Amino acid sequence: MLQAVGDFLFTLVGWALVILALSPIVGAIGWEVWQGQIRPRLIPKAEIEAIAAELVVRHGDQAEEMAFINEDRAWRYSDSFEQGKWRRVRYHLAHMDASP
Repeated sequence: MLQAVGDFLFTLVGWALVILALSPIVGAIGWEVWQGQIRPRLIPKAEIEAIAAELVVRHGDQAEEMAFINEDRAWRYSDSFEQGKWRRVRYHLAHMDASP
């Protein structure tokens, strides 16, 4: 009986150490997914359209290129949210050009 309790505690402590060791990795991946993929999708479409329209007014035919430059800058500064936002703007600009 005492041996079974000791084995159970040893197993429990072992799993607790594994979870403790992996939690920073899982947390960092989860944070990056939140910042780079989920949070930019929560930006209202009207805001994305307004940013795209402003780029078209300012830069004309080079609006998509300017959106790419801003996306690249966000990537270089490791700002996942801004990178995702500019990716959405660039996607909108590309599809805005394709629509009749």
